[in-house]
Amino acid sequence: MASRMPLWLGALAVFVAGGVAIALSGGNTAPGEPWRLRPDDAKLVTLGRQVYEARCASCHGVRLEGQANWRQPGADGLLPAPPHDASGHTWHHPDEMLFRITKYGVARAAKLPNHASAMPAFEGVLSDTEIVAALSWIKSQWPPSVQSRHDALNRPDPASR
Repeated sequence: MASRMPLWLGALAVFVAGGVAIALSGGNTAPGEPWRLRPDDAKLVTLGRQVYEARCASCHGVRLEGQANWRQPGADGLLPAPPHDASGHTWHHPDEMLFRITKYGVARAAKLPNHASAMPAFEGVLSDTEIVAALSWIKSQWPPSVQSRHDALNRPDPASR
């Protein structure tokens, strides 16, 4: 006869699983802002570097330099991968937009259904935590002045209150 798991053991398993999920998310459990970048979170940035090297560097460059002539469409009609360093425009977009572009792709994130892009959507490929980690690592590489300007984009607009 099979023994049944005591109720308290099942509850403990759920509690432990929840703790593991919180730990893997870097403690970011705010349901309204799962996309918030955290370039000062050393553990997250370390993960982000690994994700970037594995999934992003082949197009955006090992040193965030992007592809040549990134502002001009190539022969295929698509824009080359832009740099993610201070010379690019990544930091011109708030955290939420960067997250959405990475997760859903440019067309869906920008609500441009007919937009063609070489940038793949990473939904189902990378977890939200991995996306935030990669973007946090990118931001951690920017000079302090660029980080500050990017931070300003993420502040709530007092006029919208």
